[in-house]
Amino acid sequence: MAHHKSALKRIKQNAKKAEQNKHVRSTLRTFIKRVREAVAAKNDLLAKESLTAAIPIIDSAATKGVIHRSNASRNISRLTKLVNTLAQ
Repeated sequence: MAHHKSALKRIKQNAKKAEQNKHVRSTLRTFIKRVREAVAAKNDLLAKESLTAAIPIIDSAATKGVIHRSNASRNISRLTKLVNTLAQ
């Protein structure tokens, strides 16, 4: 256990930030899962709506530093390709 006042404060800050990051990451995964489920169900309209809702969430997670920007870009790209396979 930390003894210095600054170390104790840092522990509290880290715990709080970890909770916030966990919420953002959980929300991110939920939105990605919604897109994949809509594609699996072959529901073109729902898949496009889900993708439109997921993109800002993915970008937001990258901006907050929860995921790397390349990871966000890759997720958006793959989901978009997945949804576009339904249109054909």
